[in-house]
Amino acid sequence: MFYYLFDYLDKAIDFPGAGVFQYISFRAAAAVITSLIITLLFGKRLINYLKKQQVGELIRDLGLDEQIQKQGTPTMGGLIILGAILIPTLLFARLDNVYIQLMLFTTIWLGAIGFTDDYIKVFKKDKKGLAGKFKILGQVFLGIVVGLTMYFSDDIKIREKIPHQEIEEMAQAQNGEVTVAQVFEKESIKSTKTTIPFVKNNELDYALIITWIGEHARKYAWLVFIPIVILIITAVSNGANLTDGLDGLATSSSAVVGGTLGILAWVSGNIIFANYLNIMYIPDTGELAIFISSFVGATIGFLWYNAYPAQVFMGDTGSLSIGGIIAVFAILIRKELLIPILCGIFLIENLSVVMQVAWFKYTKKRFGEGRRIFLMSPLHHHYQKKGYHEAKIVIRFFIVGLMLAVLTVITLKLR
Repeated sequence: MFYYLFDYLDKAIDFPGAGVFQYISFRAAAAVITSLIITLLFGKRLINYLKKQQVGELIRDLGLDEQIQKQGTPTMGGLIILGAILIPTLLFARLDNVYIQLMLFTTIWLGAIGFTDDYIKVFKKDKKGLAGKFKILGQVFLGIVVGLTMYFSDDIKIREKIPHQEIEEMAQAQNGEVTVAQVFEKESIKSTKTTIPFVKNNELDYALIITWIGEHARKYAWLVFIPIVILIITAVSNGANLTDGLDGLATSSSAVVGGTLGILAWVSGNIIFANYLNIMYIPDTGELAIFISSFVGATIGFLWYNAYPAQVFMGDTGSLSIGGIIAVFAILIRKELLIPILCGIFLIENLSVVMQVAWFKYTKKRFGEGRRIFLMSPLHHHYQKKGYHEAKIVIRFFIVGLMLAVLTVITLKLR
């Protein structure tokens, strides 16, 4: 909203300083500061309100240290995160940008699903919450909306680099001088290409997966693309949900992931950086820096109250939203195949549960007695069972997350 207001003031009356709102860097900085202020100022008020309404977490006794002490800690704190994401985005982002629209829809949609789940748990006293099939259906619907929009919307395009040989010929014709703008095709095109790490050209076209159809394979690439989008959203959203088992674990991990995605969005939407890194240039994605700045500010601000010992839990209102936001954001900037590296913490938490359950069922069928790989899953509970304090576990997971974030960024040059 401020963008349009100050754009009018700048053009209509040449208002001093109004032009600064044209810069994405300024609006991103304003967004992160605003989100931090919102979480820090209103977080305590919401916590007190939740306490007054007796919106406390129901804790199952799993035999973990200090676990029962958390009984009654206010939950549904994800409302703080959602507010701190949505308000700065609405204030500082360009709302006519299709990428921003998709991120706003993702945040509200998954926030509503998570809120419903928490509401059933807290107010209906049903520990199971919203049935799993409804959560999955909600994530599938989001995947379909995002996939179809990306595939069919004329506002979502990329600009491909001109073949190296043509660039050399152009340089010879212009006495060795070639501008950055000339390196890319002038026209933006629809494409099903995405970024893939450790490969020479750093790109993968989903249409290649169905080349066996024939020369019209590209027309049916959505049959591959949309299921992949659904899988990624479901996996990352549930991974974040599973990771939210220790004070500050999901919040700190998400802040690192969000910051990294912000860097990737910035370079992908900037023609100069895209040329320097030799990566795909995606026009208009730079605007996503405002949204992800709000996301990072919201998660860091929430960590103020969620760090050990937690004064509030985010609940599914926060965890489902955080995972879905990360997944959709990565898909929009065509970096979804970097998620196994960037979201390695979420991945290993997911895998630890899958491995534990699968091995238990297999050994019970084979030997008549279920056996376990880990002392307890998800993985963070395994380390709790081994005697590590949860604050130490969170810090070490955070350090691993930072290492994975750095590795994710350098994959842009490792081919």
